[in-house]
Amino acid sequence: MKTAVSIPDDIFEKAERFAKRANRSRSEVFAAALREYVSRHSPDEITDAMNRVCSEVGEQRDEFVSAAGKRLLRKTQW
Repeated sequence: MKTAVSIPDDIFEKAERFAKRANRSRSEVFAAALREYVSRHSPDEITDAMNRVCSEVGEQRDEFVSAAGKRLLRKTQW
C-alpha cells in the first residue's frame, strides 16, 4: 500500500543513508522500522511470540538452569 507521511529531515537523511549502506530500498527500510516499532509496542504480539517459543521448546527440565534462575530471582528486587 502506498501512503504519504511527514518525516523530520534528519530522520529521513539517516534512513536514506542506512538504505544505501544496507542495499535496501527506502520503502523496505521504513516498512521494517514500522514493523519493529509496532511489534515493540504491542504487548499481545510479544506474549504470543513468547508463548510460541515456549511451546516449541517444550517442558525440558534442566536442573542447572532451574537453580540459576532461582538464584537470579532471589537477587532481583520486585
